[in-house]
Amino acid sequence: MTVTINGEHQTLPEPTTLAELVARLGFTDARRIAIERNGELAPRPRWADIPVEDGDQIEIVHFVGGG
Repeated sequence: MTVTINGEHQTLPEPTTLAELVARLGFTDARRIAIERNGELAPRPRWADIPVEDGDQIEIVHFVGGG
């Protein structure tokens, strides 16, 4: 399956959920990211239930603290 993640085409195994995608991409603290799937914000408590589907457009924003 091919999806676009932050503007880059990537091939992923099926089936995959947003939670599995986050782990695959190596994010160690999921509390610091937000995911938009096909133009809609994905609620964090549902990531394990939301499937990634062929052709999805996914944007992942990583929040960085500092001063």
